[in-house]
Amino acid sequence: MSSHGVSGEVRVKVLTDFPDRFDGLETIYLGEEYTPAVVEGHRKHGTSVLLKLAGVDRREEADKLRGLLIRLPIDQAVPLQEDEYYVYEIVGLEAWTTDGEHLGRVTEVLETGSNDVYVIRDGARELLIPALADVVLSVDLEKGRVEVQLMKGLR
Repeated sequence: MSSHGVSGEVRVKVLTDFPDRFDGLETIYLGEEYTPAVVEGHRKHGTSVLLKLAGVDRREEADKLRGLLIRLPIDQAVPLQEDEYYVYEIVGLEAWTTDGEHLGRVTEVLETGSNDVYVIRDGARELLIPALADVVLSVDLEKGRVEVQLMKGLR
């Protein structure tokens, strides 16, 4: 987030896959402290969105918000299609092979453009698994696990 103009608007880099997400949004939460901010208005500005927040009426006030992430409660997340998951749902899952071998825990999801890559760590060992249908065979959020079929040369 950064300031825009002199009337307190903030420019937001859109990180969501749902850029229309700002339509109808009334409250956002800023930074690690999840400080609530009321959205008075928004408009698209190139690849960014300009937000007008209540109580932020000057550039100096908007400058104080520079670099903060915008967060929303999970219950306000856009519903996904079947077999689609948010990154926060994947991180923390235990990874197992189809042969029952425990590979470690998913600690990060890298967005590469063509497909996501799951970073799986077990102690000092790190494994990068492409999130492809023929590699990631199942995701079970209730059991906290992901089952993978390792491709030749992946280790």
